[in-house]
Amino acid sequence: MAEVLVYVDHVDGAVRKPTLELLTLARRIGEPVALALGAGAAGTAAVLAEHGAVKVLTDDASEYADYLVVPKVDALQAAYNAVSPAAVLVPSSAEGKEIAARLAVRIGSGVITDATDLQAGEQGPVATQSAFAASFTTTSRVSKGTPVITVKPNSAPVEPAPAAGTVEALTVSFSEQARGTKVVSRTPRESTGRPDLTEAAIVVSGGRGVNGAENFALIEALADSLGAAVGASRAAVDAGWYPHSNQVGQTGKSVSPQLYIANGISGAIQHRAGMQTSKTIVAVNKDAEAPIFDLVDYGVVGDLFDVVPQLTEEINTRKG
Repeated sequence: MAEVLVYVDHVDGAVRKPTLELLTLARRIGEPVALALGAGAAGTAAVLAEHGAVKVLTDDASEYADYLVVPKVDALQAAYNAVSPAAVLVPSSAEGKEIAARLAVRIGSGVITDATDLQAGEQGPVATQSAFAASFTTTSRVSKGTPVITVKPNSAPVEPAPAAGTVEALTVSFSEQARGTKVVSRTPRESTGRPDLTEAAIVVSGGRGVNGAENFALIEALADSLGAAVGASRAAVDAGWYPHSNQVGQTGKSVSPQLYIANGISGAIQHRAGMQTSKTIVAVNKDAEAPIFDLVDYGVVGDLFDVVPQLTEEINTRKG
């Protein structure tokens, strides 16, 4: 069976959930070979093997932390040359998409970004994507070279499938460009205790109808009752009510959770583009004609200041 190269997203050896989802998808089209880079790379092997990696290539060179992107592309190209895979899968983060695009240029192959599903096809892997601000769903395949595909988080289940997980050191020769952009400082992100927005199984968002930064406490309370991440529409972010890092939409982050709850969000196309692939969508809006209701699975026509506290209380009561 052909091998499929999977780029591992990890933090000091702790493998992030989107990578485990990639392993599930990779097993549909071949045998997963994982590539883990940087500090803690070797420590990823056990988890990767548990989820289907037949082989784990590692390199812990300091360049991956000290410089931006290019060293990781050099390593992925070295792994590609060593494995000759049927496809290369990368998590669909901002960095992941840049790495995938640079690799595709180097190896002369086509690239597909933000796939939401992946299946085996007679002429190569077939990827499902949302197009034109998520108004259409398309199926695509790469017709030239080895497919390089980035996959959105929450696109596949995490399914354990124990495999050998043989660890092999990867020899990487860094290009002249690898040391072109150096990281000179880092500022740790403040932890809210909530899941990462792009990886969360549940997202609770607020929009213009929240009517002020102080009222986002209602949104946060509902999110915390569900163990969810907090999102915001562009209108709320532009008004300074919530950080830009939490913006969901075409110019913010794209999410695809199991459950998306939109509160006081009208449903402009810009916002829909960032959340329309959510599995179940619930909206609370006092305007019965709001465009968001054309999209939802369940809608509540009502004032969020009445509905959200009651919903939060009911959830907490049932949990108790």
